[in-house]
Amino acid sequence: MQHLVAVYKLWFELKQHLRKSAKYTLGEKIDNLFIETLELIFRAQYAPQERTLPILEEANTKFDLLKFFLMTLWETKGIETKHYVLLSEKLETIGKMLGGWLRRFTAAAPPNTKK
Repeated sequence: MQHLVAVYKLWFELKQHLRKSAKYTLGEKIDNLFIETLELIFRAQYAPQERTLPILEEANTKFDLLKFFLMTLWETKGIETKHYVLLSEKLETIGKMLGGWLRRFTAAAPPNTKK
C-alpha cells in the first residue's frame, strides 16, 4: 500500500504539469484509477479472507487499466519518456507484489470460488 501511495504522490506532482488536453482526459482517468486501486487494496487488507480474492481481482484489473492508460498518455506525447519510465518501473514492482498477493489468495481459495 505504501509503495502505491508513494507512486501516486509522484504521479500527482507530474499531473500538475500536463498540458490541459491531457490533464483533463487521460490525466483524470489515470488519477481515478490510482485512487480506485488504492481503495481496493485498502479494502482487501481489512476484508474477511473469503471476500479478499474478488477485491484483489478487481484491484488487479484497475491496476492493469492504470498502466494501459499511462502508456497511452506516453504514446500520445502527454508525458515525457523519463517520467513514464520512472512511473512504469515503480508500477512494475507494485504489480509483482499485487500478483503475488493475488496468487496466494487464489491458491488458498476453495475450489468452487476459483475462476
